[in-house]
Amino acid sequence: MKQTYTYEVNGFQIHAEYEEKDIETIFIPLLQKWKEMQKKAGRRILVFLSAPPGTGKTTLVQFLEYLSEQEADMEPIQAIGLDGFHYHQQYILTHEACVEGRIVPMKEVKGCPETYDLEKLRAKIHELRKGGEIRWPIYSRAIHDVVEDAVLVNRQIIVLEGNWLLSSEDPWNQLVTLCDDSVFIGADESFLKDRLVDRKMKGGLSLEEATKFCERSDCRNVRRLMRAHQIANTNLMLQADGTYRV
Repeated sequence: MKQTYTYEVNGFQIHAEYEEKDIETIFIPLLQKWKEMQKKAGRRILVFLSAPPGTGKTTLVQFLEYLSEQEADMEPIQAIGLDGFHYHQQYILTHEACVEGRIVPMKEVKGCPETYDLEKLRAKIHELRKGGEIRWPIYSRAIHDVVEDAVLVNRQIIVLEGNWLLSSEDPWNQLVTLCDDSVFIGADESFLKDRLVDRKMKGGLSLEEATKFCERSDCRNVRRLMRAHQIANTNLMLQADGTYRV
């Protein structure tokens, strides 16, 4: 049986459904695992949750944060995202990138690894791991740009979600040494495309614009990550009905 939950994610109201079995057999055990890891480590721990575009990973980590706050015996986690480390929109509009051997305008491939500031991310993760309060950037789909220092990070279990955190491509493959645990969610491209188009339309694009963008960017990113990612400590597959398979 599925339960429906409502969140505000990046300025949008999201209605998400999760199967009770997935909550009981996957999500709660993960939260319990992280609680024990943090207790044993005696310091802040960092979890990477990586998945292709369209898998609902942002909604999922927000749900995990919510769930950790509802369960009396859990340590509350804090969910944060990778997308605040996109280059700023003005930079993207005025620069090119070499993507899989092609020189292309960044604005045409926004969302691929080459449109993120990896060194800025690495420095911020090192700051995060020191354990104190820090400010974290977000990506606003309302203005299609980065908002610096938007979130105060202050909890002891941090779940960082993003497409490329477990990429096996160099130099992204070096990031995994900075996390304490990892989760990868795979999915088939065939059922992700409609979700990706819908997301772009919520961001203001027309159906035609959203479809074209997804064909040249998001769908390529799905294929790119699925063929070049590292094996995580927990590996899941998102099914077409919205459930998860270990």
